Amino acid sequence: MVLQKVAEEGHLELTDTLIDDNNMSIKTSVTIDIRYQPMDGTGGMWSDGEFLDVPDDRDGLFAFETDSLLSGQSHGSGTSPGRSLQGSIPTFRKAGRGVFSAMKLGKAKSSKDDHKRGDEPAILEMEDLDKKAMRLAGMLEPDTISLASVTAVTTNVSNKRSKPDIKMEPSSGRPVDYQISITVIEARQLIGLNMDPVVCVEVGDDKKYTSMKESTNCPYYNEYFVFDFHVPPDVMFDKIIKLSVIHSKNLLRSGTLVGTFKMDVGTVYSQPEHQFYHKWAILSDPDDITAGCKGYVKCDIAVVGKGDNIKTPHKANETDEDDIEGNLLLPEGIPAERQWARFYVKIHRAEGLPKMNTSIMANVKKAFIGENRDLVDPYVQVQFSGQKGKTSVQKSSYEPIWNEQVIFTELFPPLCKRIKVQIRDSDKVNDVAIGTHFIDLRKISNDGDKGFLPTLGPAWVNMYGSTRQYTLMDEHQDLNDGLGEGVSFRARLLISVAVEILDTTSPEIICSTDVQVEPVSNISESATGKMEEFFLFGSFLEATMIDRKIGDKPISFEITIGNYGNHIDGVSKSSSVKKKKKEGENQEEENELIQNSSEDEADEDADLTSVSSTPPMKPFITDRNYFHLPYFEKKPCVYIKSWWQDQRRRLYNSNMMDKIADKLEEGLNDVQEVIKTEKAFPERRLRGVLEELSIGCSRYVTLANKDVNLAGRTKLDRERLKSCMREMDSMGQQAKQIRTQVKKNTVKEKLKLAQNFLQRLRFLADEPQHSIPDVFIWMMSNNKRIAYARIPSKDILYSVVDEETGKDCGKVKAVFLKLPGKKGFGPAGWTVQAKLELYLWLGLNKSRKNFLHGLPNGFEEIRATKMGHGLPPVTLVYDMKQVFQLRAHMYQARSLFAADSSGLSDPFARVFFSSQSQVTEVLNETLCPTWDQLLVFDDVELFGEATELRDDPPIIVVEFYDQDTVGKAEFIGRTFAKPTIKMRDEPYGPPRFPPQLEYYQIYRGNSIAGELLAAFELLQIPFDAEEIRRALIAVHDFAVPQIKVGQGGRADLPPLEGPTDSERGPILPVPLGIRPVLSRYRIEVLFWGLRDLKRINLAQVDRPRVDIECAGRGVQSALIQNYKKNPNFSTLVKWFEVDLPENELLHPPLNIRVVDCRAFGRYILVGSHAVSTLRHYIYSPPDKSCNNWATAGDVSVSLEAEPPIRKMDTVVKLDANEDESDKEKKKKKKKKKGGAEEEEETDERVLDWWSKYFASIETLKENLRSQEAAQAEAEEREDLEIAAEAADIRPDDLHLKGSKMKERFKEKKSSKQKRSQAADGSEKRPPKARVDELVVYNRELESEYGNFEDWLHTFNLYRGKAGDDDEHALDDDRIVGRFKGSLCMYKVPLSQEITREAGYDPNMGMFQSIPHNDPIHVLVRVYVVRATDLHPADINGKADPYVVIKLGKSEVKDKENYISKQLNPVFGKSFDIEATFPMESMLTVSVYDWDLVGTDDLIGETKIDLENRFYSKFRATCGIASNYSMHGYNIWRDPMKPSQILAKLCKEGKIDGPHYGPGGKVKVANRIFTGATEIEDENGLKKQTEEHLALSVLNHWEEIPRVGCKLVPEHVETRPLLNPDKPGIEQGRLEMWVDMFPMDMPAPGPAIDISPRKPKRYELRVIIWNTDEVILEDDDYFTGEKSSDIFVRGWLKGQQEDKQDTDVHYHSLTGEGNFNWRFVFPFDYLVAEEKIIISKKESMFSWDETEYKIPPRLTMQVWDADHFSADDFLGAIELDLNRFPRGAKTAKQCNLDMIRNEQELPTISIFKQKRVKGWWPFVARDENDEMELTGKVEAELHLVTAEEAEKSPVGLGRNEPDPLEKPNRPDTSLMWFLGPLKSLRYFIWHNYRWLILKALGLILLLLMLGLFLYSIPGYLVKKILGA
Repeated sequence: MVLQKVAEEGHLELTDTLIDDNNMSIKTSVTIDIRYQPMDGTGGMWSDGEFLDVPDDRDGLFAFETDSLLSGQSHGSGTSPGRSLQGSIPTFRKAGRGVFSAMKLGKAKSSKDDHKRGDEPAILEMEDLDKKAMRLAGMLEPDTISLASVTAVTTNVSNKRSKPDIKMEPSSGRPVDYQISITVIEARQLIGLNMDPVVCVEVGDDKKYTSMKESTNCPYYNEYFVFDFHVPPDVMFDKIIKLSVIHSKNLLRSGTLVGTFKMDVGTVYSQPEHQFYHKWAILSDPDDITAGCKGYVKCDIAVVGKGDNIKTPHKANETDEDDIEGNLLLPEGIPAERQWARFYVKIHRAEGLPKMNTSIMANVKKAFIGENRDLVDPYVQVQFSGQKGKTSVQKSSYEPIWNEQVIFTELFPPLCKRIKVQIRDSDKVNDVAIGTHFIDLRKISNDGDKGFLPTLGPAWVNMYGSTRQYTLMDEHQDLNDGLGEGVSFRARLLISVAVEILDTTSPEIICSTDVQVEPVSNISESATGKMEEFFLFGSFLEATMIDRKIGDKPISFEITIGNYGNHIDGVSKSSSVKKKKKEGENQEEENELIQNSSEDEADEDADLTSVSSTPPMKPFITDRNYFHLPYFEKKPCVYIKSWWQDQRRRLYNSNMMDKIADKLEEGLNDVQEVIKTEKAFPERRLRGVLEELSIGCSRYVTLANKDVNLAGRTKLDRERLKSCMREMDSMGQQAKQIRTQVKKNTVKEKLKLAQNFLQRLRFLADEPQHSIPDVFIWMMSNNKRIAYARIPSKDILYSVVDEETGKDCGKVKAVFLKLPGKKGFGPAGWTVQAKLELYLWLGLNKSRKNFLHGLPNGFEEIRATKMGHGLPPVTLVYDMKQVFQLRAHMYQARSLFAADSSGLSDPFARVFFSSQSQVTEVLNETLCPTWDQLLVFDDVELFGEATELRDDPPIIVVEFYDQDTVGKAEFIGRTFAKPTIKMRDEPYGPPRFPPQLEYYQIYRGNSIAGELLAAFELLQIPFDAEEIRRALIAVHDFAVPQIKVGQGGRADLPPLEGPTDSERGPILPVPLGIRPVLSRYRIEVLFWGLRDLKRINLAQVDRPRVDIECAGRGVQSALIQNYKKNPNFSTLVKWFEVDLPENELLHPPLNIRVVDCRAFGRYILVGSHAVSTLRHYIYSPPDKSCNNWATAGDVSVSLEAEPPIRKMDTVVKLDANEDESDKEKKKKKKKKKGGAEEEEETDERVLDWWSKYFASIETLKENLRSQEAAQAEAEEREDLEIAAEAADIRPDDLHLKGSKMKERFKEKKSSKQKRSQAADGSEKRPPKARVDELVVYNRELESEYGNFEDWLHTFNLYRGKAGDDDEHALDDDRIVGRFKGSLCMYKVPLSQEITREAGYDPNMGMFQSIPHNDPIHVLVRVYVVRATDLHPADINGKADPYVVIKLGKSEVKDKENYISKQLNPVFGKSFDIEATFPMESMLTVSVYDWDLVGTDDLIGETKIDLENRFYSKFRATCGIASNYSMHGYNIWRDPMKPSQILAKLCKEGKIDGPHYGPGGKVKVANRIFTGATEIEDENGLKKQTEEHLALSVLNHWEEIPRVGCKLVPEHVETRPLLNPDKPGIEQGRLEMWVDMFPMDMPAPGPAIDISPRKPKRYELRVIIWNTDEVILEDDDYFTGEKSSDIFVRGWLKGQQEDKQDTDVHYHSLTGEGNFNWRFVFPFDYLVAEEKIIISKKESMFSWDETEYKIPPRLTMQVWDADHFSADDFLGAIELDLNRFPRGAKTAKQCNLDMIRNEQELPTISIFKQKRVKGWWPFVARDENDEMELTGKVEAELHLVTAEEAEKSPVGLGRNEPDPLEKPNRPDTSLMWFLGPLKSLRYFIWHNYRWLILKALGLILLLLMLGLFLYSIPGYLVKKILGA
């Protein structure tokens, strides 16, 4: 940046601070004046506004803290864009060795005669600077070592070379173990009438079903499912977890789908703790997207990879979180109301497809038909969220055009992250993938306020996979499916993605979510950008370390980009447009280029054909493993022309962000090193890093601003740019903000924040729309592809603006070639196939003139043809070479990988530099070799200019091998280093020489295999006179660029000391200035014993001995005479003296070896252990100045915050005597909250151990909750602070954010409060009166108390070869035993004070007051409470667990008492075992699965080392209770009373006390404690006692000076169960604790009874009095009138078990029914867990009953009885007996709100109220899924205990005893066929009497008329004739 400013203005003055070797600024600054004259007019090309100014106001602070822009850390900030500078800024860099300054001079060799420029004075200046640096470095101790593990090697120092990549092995694509556990707890609000729901859980293709629950809309399952997978991570995370609820599924029919919920595994894995716990999944109907939510399923989902451990919240008694909306199964930030959306994936066309068929068939066809066909039939398959869509197949086309879109309908935002787009080849037998691309939706959308929906393209995506030649069985087919890193370009595909949110209310919407495929219109050629011609140039400077398997044939290297340059299997030309690529398409491009460019370029372009591979060459031998190619002076070059759409901006954008990220990463690594090595001022370095980040961000925003309105961008380009700018802007602000908050104590947390920035940057930098494909380098032998390297094209892309250039563009990069695909896994992938020093440049052909600028200078170009000087060179010939001597000071290595079966290695190191290699000696049987050897490489020839080499030496590769007597040496690991360089004209002296030893990390694949301590220096060999003469002649004759002979030219190299040891022969030791300064240390070793030694070669270990060795000195333990009888040592402490480095970081490891002494003086190695850091064992004398308790007088300890009474003593109240008034207050409070409920005082008799346990768990949960709340609040505060401070920049956004956060937080809070109120209000447990509590640990006790290694340490002994990841061998398999003991080291002589202390035993050294290790008899009492989340062991997804306890030879099996079909069994058992330490000290508690047939399977086990617990000062033998009582549930368990324990502790700790005083006080040391002094015995009599006082001291023992520590309280620990077959994956957890009592003490009392609580028998009597307003279902036969035949059905446990029906109230016309009917439900109930216990056989074939726990829910339904068809369901209500709404007083007041607003209304519990009467509503769902009221019921609930039920029995229905009276029903309800007349009368008369009367009248009238008509003729005749 600065250089760009220089280039613009021609003159610049700069001031910058220097930094020392820790990158700390020092208080010196340098001012430099730079002048610049452009030479070829390439200076100022940009406008002024585009670059930042250098801040002028460099006040001291700023200059002091920043590692400012100019430091050499900035990548390539040393080169100007045109690179035509004569002088450039000195860059100070971290070389790990002191201030090092570099000057790049005379780089611009633009013309041949330019070499006369004199630059000697500049070199003088450099020397001055170095002297300054020496003075500064004088302030540092000579021994400060920087742990330059990876950073120093890879720190990119100058601008000529790139970082090598240390980790070699591809990590993706290798299968790993995963376990997905899903608990389906219950479902609620399922839509549908009277359904029988089943939940189906699907992960990928595996399906599991829950049992069916009958006739309920809110089934309770609590079923646990486990899915095990062994697949690569990518495959795992793309699998879909699908929960679906199916209605009435059985064997014959599949049932109807109610709704589904989908989410991919990756979403779960990215959650905190990799899990969702107790969350509600929203179900939606995939066939009808207009319908809303179909119900909720409550579940836990956890995904565990190997080594993840999941913290599950405690499972004791969950209060049901009824707050569904607040606990939805959705990741943070996704709205609860998700909308349906359409995802359109448009597939336009593809090009560059490979052959997918053999040519033989094609040729046969051609002969017959005479047409030439393309050998591939491609189609595209798109997969998203578990659905697939396919385009049509384009028959035989290498460049198919589809123009189709695949449409998915899915909820938005989707819970599936990736869309998989795959080109496949359609084949008659089976289709195969050609290439796969994943679209990550997070990268193509943004969910912020100014975000955008997912959108992509139209853009080309590149697909990579296996090599292109077609073989029938492609061994790398996996690569084409998207697993692992593709090794070759396969094709590119033009696609676009769009998303449209649907309006589900519109009528013409398609309801189903099936995938649709439809055609789309073609898009124009130019839509994806203008075609441009790109030019790729590469030069191979060195090819070494070629694997010897390939070394015998000639080797060539090929570079390809896309299909360009690939001559073997590359461009499959399409038959129809055979010549199109060559003439047609690019014709106009060519012409355009020719017109645009100058004349000479035009004709050079005309015949610029590509040269893509180097000429084959036969390799030379380097050593027995590797070969090298003889590229000495002649460096072969390749170049390729290719045509791509010009989308460089995308890559530039990524590059800018990547560079900021690289710089940040490097800075953060530095900060971590500083913290790790405990150096001063990490905070300053972090501030510098953040400063750099914020400057980088603002610089990015400036540069990116230019492209905001460029043409030819897709929507994603525009939106992405905007969002990147916003993100970077806010990141810059936050970085500034955090920088101000970095203090010494907050470094660690701010470092975490900065690491989040790094992740964000890396995420942003990944460009989803590709443009130019990656570059592949293949090593070819015999026309076969052997090994490859893949380089992203953006890394080598050139840009005029420095920040946008790729990080490896125009730089020499060390590239390691690896084997393709699966061949590269495991050991094969660790060996380097070849190491290249490679120079690459990619850019537009127009800007080609700079392509050679980055090469080391001093070469001539040799072109292929004589014509046209513009052609790129085919070879470069270097005529300038420098000769060096490399000295590798190999001091030692540690923690190496164990490569032999003995568990050790015979290591040697091989050092490679350029084309030479040397080997250290082999040291036998060690993992920590100290070679102390200097390897000298003479006459190393390096090409290029001296100064450049000084800045930028090639890297050194060090490989470590294990020497085997037979066969080839085995690879252990490798590391890289950079040497410190001394040019011939520099003095050999401080600060840079002699170099310091540094640690380098050794990698084996991706895992760390040790560290190397070494130093490397590269010294230039001075000329002799003869050479100078020759050189001068050469200059005259050939005008070679000048040869420098510096002033110090004659100074010879520092002398090499000859071998000092006559024994070691010709081996040179590391010289004195480099090896560390030593002092004398004494190491004391405590030998305690050996444990669990395994057999060696089938023979048992009988007489073992331990040998300790450190730095060549050591000591041997006494021999154990009979290991079986007593495995402890007879002599406890021995010591030895040794010379160790002063610097603790350089201390060599200490080796512990155990050998077995066999007959005839043979010794056999049993196992070994290397203690790599001795720092933990350094003894520091107790500091007398601080903690000086002695002078402080008596300090009183207050146990509660109360005002002090006197100054000196504070009175302490223990909870034991809590005031009555307090209790009253509590009681009142409770009453207010929970409505009018009666609280009963807890009765001592009711309380048992479980009361204590549940109370403690409640406390544990409350603590967790309050911690969470506090954390959330703190985060909130910090966010608001940051927002507030940054508010002056962009107040609008941030305030919005702030307030939103607040709102979100408030919501959280309110939901929490609601929940807690609900919990309080309906207090189920006995009121929280004083129940004494214990401590429930959520993990094992060891993790709370540092493994109980307070003085006795356990060292695992290893033997056998270390496994690698893929063999799944964990180190646990190599453990052959354990050594118990300890170490203590200190400088001698030690001060006199310690040895003069009273009672000092000189034999014990520093290990005073340690108990004897004689055998001791102990009673071990193991309490097993319960297990949770066991891994299912049976086919039915359950297990039948029982406990087995092993200790030494004794084993207790509790097989009879197995618990049937339970994954959360409550054991509640205690076991007593007698044991003798040390022989039996490892307790194993296992849980087995009982099987009727066959052997029982182990579910999981946990191991506890009892010995360490027994001897620990934390007193883990028997936990100390919080209160002392002599009887009841809280009885004191320890045989020693608190006062005895206290006296014993005081005596052992040699402290004064205890002195009991009057008034309930006790004084220990100088602390005064207070407590109660009375105790009640069984008969309620009060006695005086000191126990409470003693106990109060024990509970606060950590406050006692010097000897105090926290004593283990009464507790329950939760231990993970592990299974050796599934290493590292938890198989469940076990809650338990262990008490130990020495047998020589008084015997302890009987064990506490913790047997599971028996459920209490209750009887619930429900009287159904009346119903009202029940909807009328039937139409009358005769009259069409609405009526219903009502009856009510009820059940408590489940429909099969105990459903009961009332009689039928026939023909109710108003919906009123009268019943007076009684249901009686007996049930067993666990009060503490609020569950009903049911035992029943699962099926006819079950062997025994299974116990189920279900919540107490009473279901009442109203039905309409039908005679001939099935009864109709009308409505239901479900009442949770613990909390249900109070019934309404009258039918009128009873309405839907009682159900709808359940949360707000006060609830009651039948267990408290005992009797409740009222009206409750019946509800059902109508067609639109709305709740509707379908009736009301008046019921009375009466709960009685079993005893009360016996005393006052009642009858069912209306039967005796205590019968209910008959209901007064209207007559209609009688059946009509009993009294047909009656009912006819009622039916017809009642309703139609007027009609009937009218009809009768009418009939009479008609009759009369008829009669009249009938009789009138006769009458008339009579009249006429004869009357």
